[in-house]
Amino acid sequence: MNILEIPRIRLGYYPTPLEALPRLSAAHGGTPVYIKRDDMTGPATGGNKTRKLEYILREALDQGCTAILTLGGPQTNHGRTTVAAAIQCGLKPVLVLGGKRPDYLSGNLTLDAMMGAELIFSEDREAAARQVIADYERRGEKVYCMPPGGSNSTGVLGYIMMIPELMKQLEERDLHPRYLLCAVGSQGTYNGLLLGARYFRAPFEVIGIPVAPLEPHQAEKMAAFMNEVSRRYDMGVTIAAGDVRLCAGPGDCPYTGPAYSVPDPETRRAMLELARTEGVILDPVYTGKAFRGMLDLLDRGALDGGVVFLHTGGAAAVWTREHLDAAQSDLLANCTICER
Repeated sequence: MNILEIPRIRLGYYPTPLEALPRLSAAHGGTPVYIKRDDMTGPATGGNKTRKLEYILREALDQGCTAILTLGGPQTNHGRTTVAAAIQCGLKPVLVLGGKRPDYLSGNLTLDAMMGAELIFSEDREAAARQVIADYERRGEKVYCMPPGGSNSTGVLGYIMMIPELMKQLEERDLHPRYLLCAVGSQGTYNGLLLGARYFRAPFEVIGIPVAPLEPHQAEKMAAFMNEVSRRYDMGVTIAAGDVRLCAGPGDCPYTGPAYSVPDPETRRAMLELARTEGVILDPVYTGKAFRGMLDLLDRGALDGGVVFLHTGGAAAVWTREHLDAAQSDLLANCTICER
């Protein structure tokens, strides 16, 4: 099927805004910096998963599914958006989350609970998911199971098709940034952006900032996945491992911080800088780390010619208990509080 003809449902509002960050740009050498506000679209505070779910839920409905199950970490943004989108489509949402059942709900889990999702915690998510699917099927339900982040060959369509939207915005405003930068977690967003940039012949390079340590041969694995997608949709695009540009930062101070979703002061500093200069809120798990990486690349002169930062959402993670606890001293030092 031609990639332009693949059906989807509408969950978001497009085009998402493309905004200049003039004060931040001035503070980092004057290189033009823009932000693509995908945090401003979609259900339950939105984010990048909205574009993916438009294709995935269409597929689930076409298959006659009655429930949607996905896997993720306890504070998965994808899970929260999936719950809201499933409800809007009349499907039952089920999240299988890693780790032990918490005794206190915060951040994304607060929203998941408000929407009535079924939350299952397990140290072995895959085994738990198989058991849940079997239980549902015994009750006559049909479950659509998607991987973490919605990063399958259907979900990747969302960001392939974002590229012409962005190219039109740049053309209308006569903007010519050389780079498009995003966070890389489950990789579906980056994969879609790179495939879309090649397919639509975009005039910019796609850069990814990993939010967790890279696996061995990660670029090769990502290129193989993208080539599989290209063949499935007859795109005629071939991606080599060398085309996958992932910037993890210096070995002694990686942009990932100590580990996935572990609070770290360098990420908080980047988040506070954007909040102070432009009034834009990032999250400490994905966008904060990617923005930290972008600022370092700007200061090193590696983004000459301008950059668009893709804001993938996730602000609910700001209010997770562990990140709030870790941020208290920085927050108190960042503002003026008085009593009269």
